[in-house]
Amino acid sequence: MAADDRQRRVDDLVERHGGRLQRFLRRRVRNAADIPDVIQEVFLRLLRVPNHETIRAPEAYILTIARHVAQQHALQSAGSAASVELETVLSELRAVPETDPALAVTAEQCVEELDRALLQLSPKVQATFLLYRRDGMSMDEISARLGISRPMAKKYLARALVHFRKRLKDME
Repeated sequence: MAADDRQRRVDDLVERHGGRLQRFLRRRVRNAADIPDVIQEVFLRLLRVPNHETIRAPEAYILTIARHVAQQHALQSAGSAASVELETVLSELRAVPETDPALAVTAEQCVEELDRALLQLSPKVQATFLLYRRDGMSMDEISARLGISRPMAKKYLARALVHFRKRLKDME
């Protein structure tokens, strides 16, 4: 697909789905002034897709991209830098042996629940949890990385753990 065709396709998608995208992002981006930047990034990523014809559900595809961009924006806003990627953690959890379909379905449901639970946390609490659990950082390293005090880093981690415990009890 030529660049002009891709641009026309994206323009059409902006016209048809731009309002829904803005409403979607208003619930996910804390600072309303950042929404235009996030939207621009979503459509820039969409322009990079080589074959737009293969996208079966454009609105769902756009909202998925928007969710990823909003998550990255939230983590960067929390001062955690681009190295803390929520999607990296989730993709590792999705790596389930394909030999047992029931196990794969259960694992996918757990990953989706974890994703929803993480999205409910503030960006700094998310970043603290990921830096501690995924990257194995100490409280001192986390506090230096996020620009917060050590006791605040401990408080953020405790909030995350309490939140996950509550969500696990709700699932049972």
